[in-house]
Amino acid sequence: MSLTRRQTAAALLALPLALTATPALAHGGGGPRGGGHRPLTLHLAGDSTAAQKYADAAPETGWGMALPFFLGPHLDVANHAVNGRSSKSFVDEGRLTALLDGVRPDDLVLIQFGHNDEKTEDPARGTDPWTTYQEYLRLYLKGARERRAHPVLITPVERRRFADDGTARPTHGQYPAAMRALAAEERVPVVDAQALSLARWQRLGPDGTEPLFNWLEPGESPNYPDGRQDNTHFRPAGAVEVARMTARALLEARVLAPRDVRRLDAPVPEHLITWLRPA
Repeated sequence: MSLTRRQTAAALLALPLALTATPALAHGGGGPRGGGHRPLTLHLAGDSTAAQKYADAAPETGWGMALPFFLGPHLDVANHAVNGRSSKSFVDEGRLTALLDGVRPDDLVLIQFGHNDEKTEDPARGTDPWTTYQEYLRLYLKGARERRAHPVLITPVERRRFADDGTARPTHGQYPAAMRALAAEERVPVVDAQALSLARWQRLGPDGTEPLFNWLEPGESPNYPDGRQDNTHFRPAGAVEVARMTARALLEARVLAPRDVRRLDAPVPEHLITWLRPA
């Protein structure tokens, strides 16, 4: 990307979420959501922050596990997110192909990568934000469109990092800006989870965010007998928080219609979160 395009991309950061969305994604009652038709599916491609977790990792929770709590019963979630994957490795391992095999017309394909793209020392995962990151993301957009589905880009949710003065710090470098620029260029809706979560962490502060992340005292969980201080992955409360903000953003961007969402302002008991048993 040239300097001029970088400057243009930076200017796009100030655009409201709805301006980068496609209003036509709010389906009418005569489409597949009508009575007697199959449910539409939200297919989620992403990394460990969104992935389904197993019982031996509990209470670590991906936000994709909590997303169904905020969706109507006529919508399904197919969570393909996997720990440690980047936009590149998800493609190279054939996971995008497997996801697209299940995509049908009018489904949504949600795409959240960035955490592991930043690991540029790893040639299997690292990407450059303004070149290879965007190139790989275009493969997801192309695959969804070829199946007459609707792609949605989601910037990487923020880690829990605070400066000494209590200011929440961004940690994803140029990757969120590169995704926003790609969304504007391709006219694809973008859920700016990076900006939304950073603002939320700032409101909650260092102490208020700790219960959202996988911080555990020694002996608190049999899976982490020595305790854990994880500022990237969530506990149930954090997964619920991110899933709620994602569902609300999809509604505000008119990707989802009001009838597609529920419980946006209601509590979700943490005991409803379930972890799969290891195979």
